[in-house]
Amino acid sequence: MSKQCQLTGKKFLTGNNVSHAKNRTKRRFLPNLQKISFSSEKLGKSIQLKVAASTVRTVEKKGGLDEYLLKTSNIKLSSEAIKIKKQILSVSK
Repeated sequence: MSKQCQLTGKKFLTGNNVSHAKNRTKRRFLPNLQKISFSSEKLGKSIQLKVAASTVRTVEKKGGLDEYLLKTSNIKLSSEAIKIKKQILSVSK
């Protein structure tokens, strides 16, 4: 599995390790990914996703997975999150 958040699509960043002598070598800054189980009230089931810790805090702030996906535009969501959002929209109609 790639090192990418399944809700927001947050990936690694690249940069440099800088030594005391100012020697630079490439490095990667990885996101803090956690395997979290979110419960969807509208779908009536639990969904297990690999998400960044910052995304977990945002989902909790917005009021749960369903509310987060419905309030967030598709541009900011990953393809997997858009599929879950479509399932939620089809059930709520």
